[in-house]
Amino acid sequence: MVMENSIVSEFEGILLKDSDPFSYFMLVAFEASGLIRFALLLLCWPVIRFLDALGMGDAGLKLMVFVATAGLRVLEIESVSRAVLPKFFMDDIDMEAWRVFSRYDKRVVVTKMPRIMVERFVKEHLRADEVVGSELVVNRFGFATGLVNSDIGFISSKVAKLFVDDEPSLGLRRATSSFQFFSICKKQMHSPFITDENCHDHQLLRPVPVIFHDGRLVMRPTPSTALLILSWMPLGILLAIIRIIIGVMLPLRIIPYVTPLFGGKIIVKGKPPSPISGSSSGVLFVCTHRTLMDPVVLSTVLMRKIPAVTYSISRLSEILSPIPTVRLTRIREVDAQKIKHELSKGDLVVCPEGTTCREPFLLRFSGLFAELTDRIVPVAMNYRVGFFHATTAGGWKALDPIFFFMNPRPVYEVTFLNQLPAEATCSSGKSPHDVANYVQRILAATLGFECTNFTRKDKYRVLAGNDGTVSCTSLVDQVKKVVSTFKPFLQ
Repeated sequence: MVMENSIVSEFEGILLKDSDPFSYFMLVAFEASGLIRFALLLLCWPVIRFLDALGMGDAGLKLMVFVATAGLRVLEIESVSRAVLPKFFMDDIDMEAWRVFSRYDKRVVVTKMPRIMVERFVKEHLRADEVVGSELVVNRFGFATGLVNSDIGFISSKVAKLFVDDEPSLGLRRATSSFQFFSICKKQMHSPFITDENCHDHQLLRPVPVIFHDGRLVMRPTPSTALLILSWMPLGILLAIIRIIIGVMLPLRIIPYVTPLFGGKIIVKGKPPSPISGSSSGVLFVCTHRTLMDPVVLSTVLMRKIPAVTYSISRLSEILSPIPTVRLTRIREVDAQKIKHELSKGDLVVCPEGTTCREPFLLRFSGLFAELTDRIVPVAMNYRVGFFHATTAGGWKALDPIFFFMNPRPVYEVTFLNQLPAEATCSSGKSPHDVANYVQRILAATLGFECTNFTRKDKYRVLAGNDGTVSCTSLVDQVKKVVSTFKPFLQ
């Protein structure tokens, strides 16, 4: 495909279908601060709309910025911009505008929002070279004052400075745009955008997908959606408490019959294996990992308590769990012994991705499970929720089960695959790596997901700025870790 010279595009209303950035400030308010600031910004929405109707949209924008960011640490705003906003930006991308934008060598994006909120997404996912927007005023302690030091005229002049030597080949703009720099563009284009249907360069014409994202909200909080969320909160909290109490108190064999009465639904596909008695080793259920509820739902479907190996769930989640949990250390030798010990007692659940992934992708499977048993039953887990995500990388994990049960109608889908034949396991000479990859592929095919080589460390580096490593949870584990570290030197 022939690449052209340079392009300047507005972000809101062009690359994004929605020209109103209000919902993105609501996300910053909720994820970086909390419910009070979220509600306060929603209360300001009528004032913002009134200012916009009077032709004072710039004043309304500054009010949004102030309410959403004043008093927040810049690091918190950066975290939301890195981990939360990209998913919602991507869902709102105008693909026709993107295809026009992607054809140019030099790509510049202009936004009404503070640059810090947009830059990471635009550069990493839309492959832009420059992002021009307002700048948050930050005090010497690293807190946002809620003010910005750039107006529409200043932003326009910054764009013009980027093209001192050569005018932009094309400007993508809204018909009602207030930016002044489009006059320097050789050509201007408004929506709808017409692209070449004969172009088949999919690598260039598709944005880089968002695989990892964080935050609790499922839907973009437009004013109507935000009002619905706030109205549901009290009832949702009460419903979550009732659901958790019922889950803890009632026997597992009764829960499938009670679940629909409280709005939940479990869809089972495939044939669940019957419990095997008189065997020296249990069945290892290898599951995709969507939420911390995966092993609980599996036990509910099988109507018996199956222990689950875990890595970094909170102590509260362990206390509330209706099934036994076995906390692993991420020390291979120690974890292998723990899993072997549990399998010698009966069935066990493991999620070899090591962490959850919300998008239709499977992370790389650890091959440890394949080394320990040949009795492997793959289980494809998936879920749907309406309001709140039940996982977090940077938030408080203790709230994960509460947020899950706060959803009006949570739905889980459990698909049992056949037990792996002997020729597909390590007993036939296959390596653990090959077995793990095979299980990942068949589970991905079942769910319609895509396999990746990303790991837990990749996820936490993107979302939380660390590798997701947790410390050992007991003195015994700490001693074993020290012994494991120095073992080569003692031999």
